[in-house]
Amino acid sequence: MRLSVKRLITYLILLAIGGGGGLASSHYLKAQDTDSQVGVQAIPVVLKQPFSPTQSGTPEETSNFVAQVVAKVGPAVVRIDSTGKVAQKVPEQFNNPLFKQFFGEQLPIPEERVEHGTGSGFILSPDGRVLTNAHVVAGADTIKVTLKDGRVLAGKVMGTDPVTDVAVVKIDAANLPIVTLGKSDNLLPGQWAIAIGNPLGLDNTVTLGIVSAVGRSSSQVGIPDKRVSFIQTDTAINPGNSGGPLLNSRGEVIGINTAIRAGAQGLGFAIPIQTAQRIANQLFTTGKVEHAFLGIKMVTLTSELKEQINKSGKVPFKVTADKGVLIGQVINNSAAATAGLRQGDIIDKIDGKPVENTNDVQQLVDATDVGKVLQVEVNRNGQTLTIPVKPSAFPANLSSQ
Repeated sequence: MRLSVKRLITYLILLAIGGGGGLASSHYLKAQDTDSQVGVQAIPVVLKQPFSPTQSGTPEETSNFVAQVVAKVGPAVVRIDSTGKVAQKVPEQFNNPLFKQFFGEQLPIPEERVEHGTGSGFILSPDGRVLTNAHVVAGADTIKVTLKDGRVLAGKVMGTDPVTDVAVVKIDAANLPIVTLGKSDNLLPGQWAIAIGNPLGLDNTVTLGIVSAVGRSSSQVGIPDKRVSFIQTDTAINPGNSGGPLLNSRGEVIGINTAIRAGAQGLGFAIPIQTAQRIANQLFTTGKVEHAFLGIKMVTLTSELKEQINKSGKVPFKVTADKGVLIGQVINNSAAATAGLRQGDIIDKIDGKPVENTNDVQQLVDATDVGKVLQVEVNRNGQTLTIPVKPSAFPANLSSQ
């Protein structure tokens, strides 16, 4: 079929305004007939598809939601530079009698080494309360906080909690931009996740991904000395991102970026904001945090593990259930030992709430106060017992539950 130029232009105009039909079935519509005498080219008609990652707004308002989140939250994200002195270790040969005899008693004393660190943080209140990671400010003698507007302010560490890797810093300022805190207890894998921070010293870097998983235990992440149920994300997180916010598509903070898995790509982890907020409130109020501690080592039971344990002959008990949380060891003089929990007991419930894995137990213990009695229901050789346990304070430098 041959069309004149006039007819072809009329045809394309009708298509562009929806008069030609078929628009709903294609993202692009191209004219298929051309006038060979004048070489008229096909004109693409682009259809806009609704894209609404947020809960409201027109397509035009939501099509670049990441930029909107950055504009909203970016001014409240800070860079934290820490400086601390670390004493040099005396070389072992300095203590060798022959070494001293040859060089004399006046041996050179190693000088202190100055270490520098860089991380991220975000402002919680207009008067300068800042939330970050404990490892960002650990051992620091001086703290400098750089705002997005270029101001550099002295920071004071108000408290740190190595058990959850949360720290709070105070800067002397007023009318500061602040973040909006969201909720982390109802996150679903697949939801948007945005990170803002200062990775590798590159300030105000933004990366986009999704929530890959929730409820990752510290042992799964590879840092068993922590007491956190982590958010897993594929959002790019690099050294320097630590302490910065992980955000949802509405620009609400859902976590603190804190760790990456060595040797893995696309795996980052964040502390849920509701955990961090609870710890931060205690740190600002008292400067320290006490964590409830049972004093057990445990493992999640499966039918395969049950069979392996019973066949091994290496433990003084028999596993009688296919699920639950098996107590593998009770620490001497701990709350669990005092209450009468035993190696081989299988925890089924705590305060009436069923537990399926070690992470469930950790979360329920973390949510209680030191000294508050927990009713621990266990299966002991097929018999159900309820044992009251009064948790003690979590000992320093101990990675057990």
